[in-house]
Amino acid sequence: MKSDVDELMPRLLPIEFGAGTGSLELNGPPRNPQEYLRQVQLEASQCPEVVVAHIDPKKLKKKQTVNASVAGCHAAPAGFCPSLSWQQHQVSNFSGLRQSITKNRRHWSSQSLDDNVKMPKLTEEEGWKRFCLGEMVYLGISSSPAEPEPALDYSKVGFPPFLSIVSRLNQSTVLMVLDVLISWFDEHEFVPQLGRWLYSLLACLEKPLLPEAHSSIRQLARRCAQLRSTLESQEDEKLPALNLLICLVARYFEQNDLADQPE
Repeated sequence: MKSDVDELMPRLLPIEFGAGTGSLELNGPPRNPQEYLRQVQLEASQCPEVVVAHIDPKKLKKKQTVNASVAGCHAAPAGFCPSLSWQQHQVSNFSGLRQSITKNRRHWSSQSLDDNVKMPKLTEEEGWKRFCLGEMVYLGISSSPAEPEPALDYSKVGFPPFLSIVSRLNQSTVLMVLDVLISWFDEHEFVPQLGRWLYSLLACLEKPLLPEAHSSIRQLARRCAQLRSTLESQEDEKLPALNLLICLVARYFEQNDLADQPE
């Protein structure tokens, strides 16, 4: 009677063993085709019928499913919306910067970094927050105006996105850091260090965009618009930066439904 396995997977190479079967060496390297086929047969018979994979959930990325929201932005309050000519000028400057980065990427990535620049590994999300924003912003420490200004310490105030740094980032790292900073921004106020890094990472983001990149930059534009709607004065120093990020996402990366529409 044939086994279930034989029914589903008929043997294509029948193995014949005669009286000399006991002389086959099954532990060492096979000496002939019969020994090889016999070893394969024995190994297969020792495999369990059902195999369960033990997966460490900590190693899985937090966001495996991309949900691209089509929700729009908060409309700009009266007097807070930039003109169309201003938006077009920013897009032109941004396009020129991207071309320059692409042209000179090899040169800048070959420049040696200072000894104090310790770039985090790809998976160190908290390390990238500290690196880009600085310990003071990351830990929520405010400097006292009465304290004398110390020597510049990038570990405390955040490393600027120097070309020698961002040119070293591949697309996987650019997307990961961008997503980490946007997620941080969702729960915190806008700070200059964040604006510099977001602009630089967008300048390094390659087109056409991946689905997860679409979702991230749309989230960024909506957060900027939401924060802009809470500003009380057109003289607020955060307004130009927020308008710029919304403009680049909408106008350069063609998320047109998020674009500011001047009257």
